[in-house]
Amino acid sequence: MEFETLGDATGGPSIRLDWQRFSYAGKFVMTNTGKGVFREGRPGDGEFDESVVAAVAFNEDRTDDRTAWLRYVTVRQDRRGEGLGARLCERVSGDLLDSYDRVRIAVNNPFAYEALYKAGFGFTGETTGIAELVLQRPHDADTQAYRAGLDRYRGRDLSDAERSFLDGRSEPPGER
Repeated sequence: MEFETLGDATGGPSIRLDWQRFSYAGKFVMTNTGKGVFREGRPGDGEFDESVVAAVAFNEDRTDDRTAWLRYVTVRQDRRGEGLGARLCERVSGDLLDSYDRVRIAVNNPFAYEALYKAGFGFTGETTGIAELVLQRPHDADTQAYRAGLDRYRGRDLSDAERSFLDGRSEPPGER
């Protein structure tokens, strides 16, 4: 699998992903974000870029030029569960930290929260207006902040799978 950065935090090329195989596919045709992708093979001449197995869009914060944001993370449906999204976020954020002081991402479920924590992000204590938890890299390795994020999810209406997932967690990955 090959990693590629397309554009930068001020913009990048359009990527056409098959909307039946990728969540947020329509967000990747926009050119106002850079993109990071994992590819298998080279792009073909078809309607969609079949070489992409995972993608993340990123841009510079509109109010803080020292902060970049990871926006939309998507993994091809048949490759979900392999950790590709978290690895891609870790790779892209590592590259962005060469130019920015911090990289942030907002997550809306405990599975993404845990995966991004493993990729080096930590809970800032902040939420977005639509109740996503804001994670940041770099962060202080703080068990209390990790637990505070889990507790925010515990206070929500969750699916059985999400509740079961949270039931077994109180310590950060690697400390259990």
